[in-house]
Amino acid sequence: MQNDFRSKLPLLLTFCLFTSLLPASGSVLCPAVASDEYYKLARNHSRDGRTGTDGRSGRDGSSGENQNIFVNGSPVNLDLSGKDGEDGEDGEHGEQPDCGSQRDRVSHDISAPNGGNGGNGGKGGNGGNGGSLTVYYSNLADLRNISIRATGGKGGRGGRGGNGTEGCNCHRRSWKVETCQGTPGSPDYKCTEKVYRCGDGSDGRDGSDGSDGSQGRLGTLSIVNSKQALAADNPTVQLAISELVNKQFNLSKNKWNQRIGAASLLAPGAAIADDYREFEQRLEEAFQIVWQERQPITSFGNQAVTLNLTDNKQVEITFSEELWVDGSSKSEANLTTFTLNHAIAKKDVTRLAVAEFADAGQNLNLKIVDLAAKSDAINTQFRVKFRAQDTLHGFSGYKTEYEGDIPNELVTRDYNSFTLALGKLKIPDDALRPGVNVDIEVIATRSLGIRSAKQTISWQGTIRKPR
Repeated sequence: MQNDFRSKLPLLLTFCLFTSLLPASGSVLCPAVASDEYYKLARNHSRDGRTGTDGRSGRDGSSGENQNIFVNGSPVNLDLSGKDGEDGEDGEHGEQPDCGSQRDRVSHDISAPNGGNGGNGGKGGNGGNGGSLTVYYSNLADLRNISIRATGGKGGRGGRGGNGTEGCNCHRRSWKVETCQGTPGSPDYKCTEKVYRCGDGSDGRDGSDGSDGSQGRLGTLSIVNSKQALAADNPTVQLAISELVNKQFNLSKNKWNQRIGAASLLAPGAAIADDYREFEQRLEEAFQIVWQERQPITSFGNQAVTLNLTDNKQVEITFSEELWVDGSSKSEANLTTFTLNHAIAKKDVTRLAVAEFADAGQNLNLKIVDLAAKSDAINTQFRVKFRAQDTLHGFSGYKTEYEGDIPNELVTRDYNSFTLALGKLKIPDDALRPGVNVDIEVIATRSLGIRSAKQTISWQGTIRKPR
């Protein structure tokens, strides 16, 4: 029954739409179910066009093979070229919107469906790099017998963007809807008309073209005047600081000189990068730490340390940002020894606090204590901003009486306690007398080795009479 009704629905809808345009006296009442099916059909068949799928990016080309060869004057022909990158796929065109049937004489503005956007083109794959060649020789002239092609692969072309589709146009631009209130024939019966409009759908945007892949780099040449292959590099070690105790670490690397003119060493027509490397020497150095910090090295067990052997045969030691270290290095007989005198966790560097504000006048001082008890190792400098409440002249606010560094001779350190002689600074006597309210800001700069940090300490109070 229902399927039979739906098969006749288009005719019924056309009939109802036609009769709705007739004068009221000649209209025919359509079934409510037909009206529901009409609006459901309009909704289902009036939708925006979907965006086309983006094109897939092309795969990168593989790099050429890296090779080590020993030459003896015999001809050698090598192709270490990288492969080309794949082209990106085109984006799909946007889908056409389903313009359907425009709902007629509805009590609101409507917009026609928009066109679908085109999908973006996929990026072209990058070309693979040419492979590297390491040549071991006894006679440099033997390299003239090496024919090599180590070009980079071509980048793939980017895919084209798909086309956007056109939006739908309105069948009717505007219409009036009459709304009546009250009972026909009675004095309170009143009708009003309101105009509603339809806007055309917007056209879908074209998708963007994908970018082309980049050209692969030329392969590189390295030459070694030796009949034996070089040992592998081991210039860097990363470990936890606790692993350094009572151990020696061996670092090594091959040192190379950079040269220009690779093609002139090889057979004519060589396709390879002009810069090349020439082996100079093998560097080997051992490393050991001497721990002289009071705290055991196991107290810093998870802190990271990096050892690195440079081309100058020096071992660089880099500690975690969370650890402040003071020490010195010494190298002799292929052994670098790092003597670590102090190690302080970063969180313990800025634990200064006000301990006491005492006396008045030129004897006024502020005492600051290091709660982490690390001031025997850390260098500390102070800067102060001293503000006083100028009640003598009827002002309620604070006035800056001094701002600047505190000279070292006005700072006394007793182990982990600092006394700042504020009364000796160039501060007016009226701002140092008992009963004056003060606001003090101290900036402490703490440093150890290459590390430094600032801590701001604030204090407010009243200068009291000395006991």
